[in-house]
Amino acid sequence: MRDRQLQATLRAFSEEAAWTLAAETAQGGELPFDLVEETARRGGPTLYCYRPDTAGFIAQRGEQLARMENWLPAVHALGAATGLDSWLRSRGHTHVPSGGRELAEATLRAFLEELFDDMSEFVLGDERFERVYRSLEDVLVAGKTGVEVIVPVLGLQIGSETVALSEGLELARPSALERVPEAAAWDGAREVVLAVVRGDDEDVALEAPARVRRLVTALRLYGEARVTMGPTAWIRTAGGPWQAAPTGAGGLPGGLLEIAADQEDELRAFCSLVWRRTPRGGPLAWAIARYDMGCERPALHRITDHLLGLRALLEPEGPDSGLLGDRVATLCAPPEEHTAVAERVAHAASLEHVLIAGHNASAADVEAIATDLAGHLRAILRDVLCGHLDSDVRRVADELLETA
Repeated sequence: MRDRQLQATLRAFSEEAAWTLAAETAQGGELPFDLVEETARRGGPTLYCYRPDTAGFIAQRGEQLARMENWLPAVHALGAATGLDSWLRSRGHTHVPSGGRELAEATLRAFLEELFDDMSEFVLGDERFERVYRSLEDVLVAGKTGVEVIVPVLGLQIGSETVALSEGLELARPSALERVPEAAAWDGAREVVLAVVRGDDEDVALEAPARVRRLVTALRLYGEARVTMGPTAWIRTAGGPWQAAPTGAGGLPGGLLEIAADQEDELRAFCSLVWRRTPRGGPLAWAIARYDMGCERPALHRITDHLLGLRALLEPEGPDSGLLGDRVATLCAPPEEHTAVAERVAHAASLEHVLIAGHNASAADVEAIATDLAGHLRAILRDVLCGHLDSDVRRVADELLETA
């Protein structure tokens, strides 16, 4: 398993170092040579040859190399790895720092020395870089494999350190993981919960955002809080340094979903059920997508998104039919509240037209209507996905209206 981030960081450092050292020789810097004695085979005469002392040349320019743009990123990337001392000793180094930045810098200098060992010109070749980098990586990742992706889940709190949800997917507090970046652990005010995706395949990093989106959908259906996925994921390979990547998600959470330790089994079962029964297409999939979209947008947009979700399920005739309010009320309200709920849904449709036309409306009214619609759509989606309600909810609503 390759550590792509470490490889790219050391490659950038090596290219800059090659250019810097080559410029030094071009400006008159002399590369020293050592006279090396070599014994010929089969009793032949002793031979002497000159070998370039690249290690000495590099050591004399340590301060200049440390000022390079890619020096600190390379030091930090190596500092996050384990096994640097083993690699140095495997290359014959006897004075190995105990750890920290000193060890990372010693490793970086040794890497550079080996990269240009026995070369009279500082030209970086692909084959040489790959060979030296492989010798380092093989030691650093010995016994360590796999890809790990963490994504903040905002608006969520868990009672345990970790909550396993399925194979390769769990929720975790940042304190339960190793070397979590501070930007991933805090939302600016409080410690967040992380969705953790693990696997041995490099495709894990590509699949992780979709898996976390499915998890966020299940969490939104499980509780009333509008949890949301953070805009940035962090990825690491074989325990190496974390690399940030955008998730494409947005929006602010609404409320706080708390998962106590005694709710974990229930949450696992609920997530599993929702994931198994969520269709890939059709009105139900459309309604779920609109529910998710609304959860990430302001109230005035949430009204339209959730009305579209309800219409996809309950009003195939179109909004001019005027049937949506009664059908929603029949499924979501007790008989004594039927009229009030139907009127609120009809008011939501009217309010949508007002907002589309660009007119102002009371912020409190908009928020209240948006909350009502979200609750109705969430209740219907939950019941369908959990098997309590037939997926043809329009037919079920009409049958109930006929018998009312």
